[in-house]
Amino acid sequence: MIMKTICLYFEIHQPVHLKRYRFFEIGTDHYYYDDYENERAITETAQKSYIPALTAMLEMTKTYGKQFKVAFSLSGVAIELLEVYAPEVIELLQQLAESGCVEFLAEPYSHGLSSLANEEVFIEETKRQAKKIKEMFGQTPKVLRNSSLIYSDEIGSLAGRMGFKGMIAEGAKHILGWKSPHFVYHCAMDPNVKLLLRDYKLSDDLSLRFSDSSWNEYPLFADKYVDWIAQLPEEEQVINIFMELCALGVFQPLSSNILEFLKALPAVAKERGVTFATPSEIIGKTKSVSPMEVAYPVSWNDEERDTSCWLGNGMQREAFNKLYQEADRILACKDRRIKQDWDRIQASNNFRYMTTKPASVGMFRGFYDSPYDAFTNYMNVLGDFIKRVQDLFPVEVESDELNALYTTIHNQGKELAVKDNEISRLRARLEKYEPAPDAESPKSLEDPKKEEKRSVAKKAAPAKKVESAKKPAAKKPATKK
Repeated sequence: MIMKTICLYFEIHQPVHLKRYRFFEIGTDHYYYDDYENERAITETAQKSYIPALTAMLEMTKTYGKQFKVAFSLSGVAIELLEVYAPEVIELLQQLAESGCVEFLAEPYSHGLSSLANEEVFIEETKRQAKKIKEMFGQTPKVLRNSSLIYSDEIGSLAGRMGFKGMIAEGAKHILGWKSPHFVYHCAMDPNVKLLLRDYKLSDDLSLRFSDSSWNEYPLFADKYVDWIAQLPEEEQVINIFMELCALGVFQPLSSNILEFLKALPAVAKERGVTFATPSEIIGKTKSVSPMEVAYPVSWNDEERDTSCWLGNGMQREAFNKLYQEADRILACKDRRIKQDWDRIQASNNFRYMTTKPASVGMFRGFYDSPYDAFTNYMNVLGDFIKRVQDLFPVEVESDELNALYTTIHNQGKELAVKDNEISRLRARLEKYEPAPDAESPKSLEDPKKEEKRSVAKKAAPAKKVESAKKPAAKKPATKK
């Protein structure tokens, strides 16, 4: 009998909130952020959700060992906020990394929409986030998770070119059709990139419905939930449960006993022959059953499971196009402050606040009164940002020149990397020839031929001294008084 496997994954992302930025501030104020709101939001989320949830998972790794597995991805902007305002969250994630039960995935640093706009930007910021993950948690991500699980055939092919073995995506009805999300598929444009598709029903049962007393399955217990999984058709092996980490404690309050439910899952799963595995483990061990064709981008947002929550109206598209028309200049830019602002204003949340979709009535919009208010404020910020960028690279600079400059910078980076590798290699070779601290003679490791030449020279040197000392004695008899 084939054992069923749960793949559990959590997203950790918090945007950097913009402040109220007015038109007359363009050109005079280059700081766009509400520091008070940023500190309040990340601290509150950490206290209500991240810290208790991660603490519970750390206990689970100690109790169940590698019987429990989980995956995380963190946006770069969220890491920056956590480092400043909630470093204890980073410490808990580092402890989880040391347990050997956790995998960290790659995603765009900004949690933005660059995969829909500019290939080079998407590659650059994904690699930068992966490098950050390696520095902080000691893992090089092998699986890619795009912002809000945005995926298409082209994005999957791009992931393959970046070296990723797989991606996680939404198991939307309109792409699956009659198929089940409980199999491993592969990218239609690159068979080497495997796909894990989210089971949105089982995921939303926890992240959206768990504490809803009007839900017909309320209250939900661990044994009932695992029974649903165990009773799936025998050939359906992989059950992907993906959600935001703040579902544990924010969307579903701790008073709902959501963490007690989570902690009970491994023991109940073991009784029913259900295991846990990370995305890389599943991708490495499970064969793809067929390609998954996704001509147009899908995501895990709203009923449509597409990109309409960010690009569904004219305001959103105007802001999106205005932002990414500066992409080539940003790639050529070395100004650290502009780079940081670029990451922050790219975050998809800024476009989400502008949505006019009926399904989004009552959604969180921060301090904005309406989608039009969100658009106006964002465009004011963007106006100042673009002015700063164009002060560095004027509009008169042709795109060909920018591309040449970016290519030069890119090649310089490659050359520096090659030189660093060569220096490391030479240092390693040098260490092999350095004497041990307790060696009797530091010359013992030298070239034998050099040592032989040195000994011959030493023997010859005294002979010259004796000869030069005898010369005056030979002249003495010739002296007459």
